Amino acid sequence: MTDGPAQTIKEKLDIVEFLRGYLPMIPAGKNLKARCPFHNEKTPSFMISPERQTWHCFGCGLGGDIFAFLMKYENMEFGEALKVLAEKAGVELKRADPREYKVFGLLYELQDAAKDFWKEQLKTAKIAKDYLNERGLTPETIEEFEIGFAPNDQDSLAMYLINKGYDPADITRAGLIGRTERGLQYDRFRGRIMFPIHNHLGKVVGFTGRILPQLDTGELGKYVNSPETPIFNKSKLLYGFWKSKSAVRESGKAYLVEGQMDFLMSYQAGVKNAVATSGTALTPDHILALRKIAEELLVSFDNDDAGFAAGERAIDLAEAGGMQVRIVSLEGVKDPAEAAQKDPKILGEAIAKAEPAFKVFFRRYLPWGKVDPLNHAELKNLRILLNKIKSISSPVERDYWLKDLATYAKMSESTLKEEMEKVQVVQAPERFREEEKIIPERKYSRGERISKDLLGAAYSRGDYSILNDVEDLLDPSSKKLLKTLKSGAKKAADPEEDAFLNLVILEAADVSDGEIADMKSALKDGSSKTKRLELTERVKEAEAKGDEEALKKAIEELRSLPPG
Repeated sequence: MTDGPAQTIKEKLDIVEFLRGYLPMIPAGKNLKARCPFHNEKTPSFMISPERQTWHCFGCGLGGDIFAFLMKYENMEFGEALKVLAEKAGVELKRADPREYKVFGLLYELQDAAKDFWKEQLKTAKIAKDYLNERGLTPETIEEFEIGFAPNDQDSLAMYLINKGYDPADITRAGLIGRTERGLQYDRFRGRIMFPIHNHLGKVVGFTGRILPQLDTGELGKYVNSPETPIFNKSKLLYGFWKSKSAVRESGKAYLVEGQMDFLMSYQAGVKNAVATSGTALTPDHILALRKIAEELLVSFDNDDAGFAAGERAIDLAEAGGMQVRIVSLEGVKDPAEAAQKDPKILGEAIAKAEPAFKVFFRRYLPWGKVDPLNHAELKNLRILLNKIKSISSPVERDYWLKDLATYAKMSESTLKEEMEKVQVVQAPERFREEEKIIPERKYSRGERISKDLLGAAYSRGDYSILNDVEDLLDPSSKKLLKTLKSGAKKAADPEEDAFLNLVILEAADVSDGEIADMKSALKDGSSKTKRLELTERVKEAEAKGDEEALKKAIEELRSLPPG
């Protein structure tokens, strides 16, 4: 991709306004600051510069422009981020770069066209509308989430899209049609309720199709998902998250369910912070997306062994990923959809009573309470619990649950701790460890640090004359930057110099006159000490060589320095 469209997009979109949709910000001089969404922190170290249209986290070291943020936050490739931002900025990629449009833009167009076709088909499909009504979905929910119906025909969608001018090869690439061994094209989805899957920005990227019960012969899967494409990766997307992420962010909690109907019925019942996996188990990428805006995960199990096993895996993954987990127990119903359909109050009350996951695990694995160390089954279950506790990312939470288990199992904490040391803990997925990696900040010398802070103070005030008396004492990099800033430029041609300039601007603080005077004094003292060390070395060198003239000159310069 050439720089043209990307640069045009950056000129049209303001990074501050864009990031407001993701982060609460507070003013910090000419800049703004927020808590970094890419690593856990209590004190804001994520800075945004309106003038440079950049961001940088001084905690984890990540930074960049609007593209870098969107790609990192939404787990996108550059081409997909380009398409999303181009649409937001009103830049037409088809004209900007036909190749980029072919890879991404055309796929989005085809998903939208298929969605519109299936929505129209639902309007006249009584069998499909009756099914949705029986499941409890209201017309308003059906419309809001753009649910449709794929006719039970061989190629109705294919012919519709071809007649609109789309190439069959592109429709195939979009995952909407396939071909038989004889080369005949067929619709991938037939006789199914169609649930569009939106990415986290609200763009349709794929579908889940649920076969109507009347057409289910048992030979085809009850649910069929779109195949992976450049714009659709189900291991990274959560169904409904584009709608619910504001509620998740505001509450700090996400209610995790399995599948479209559980999500839709929960959302319809007023649980606006719901999210759902779609045709896949919970993944580290799902957890990373959620923990950026929520601290707590609420999980419901289907009331059977398979449901508990699936929920347990999700809980273990979330705990390893640094989220606190509570379990929502649904008594007398199969799943959240059934609870919401029976009475929305049932679901709301169950969520309000959600218990910490380990309380539920203790009862399930050790229903008898006290552990008999000579009973192999009991000891095995105890070790399962110790493994789970050992896998918790927070040391404080680990200590809390170990104490609680000691009380519950009527065993000493020291004994459990010793036993836990022997348990082979399951390592957190590499994806978590990569995300949490803190990039060490470049170490500056004292003189460089003071020079940088003085530059920032001058930039913040918009008055570079305050540095006139110490300009010669600034380190070489800061001298270059001072010339750049004096010229009115906010960018430097040299990449290294520009990176340094970015940090100066993002860290700029409007300090008091007294603080500026103190920094200047420290810079002068440091310069004097450095000069004294240099001259002391010259004296030693001249003495060693027996160079009387050089020795005399070095001593005179040394005596002329202020005492210190």
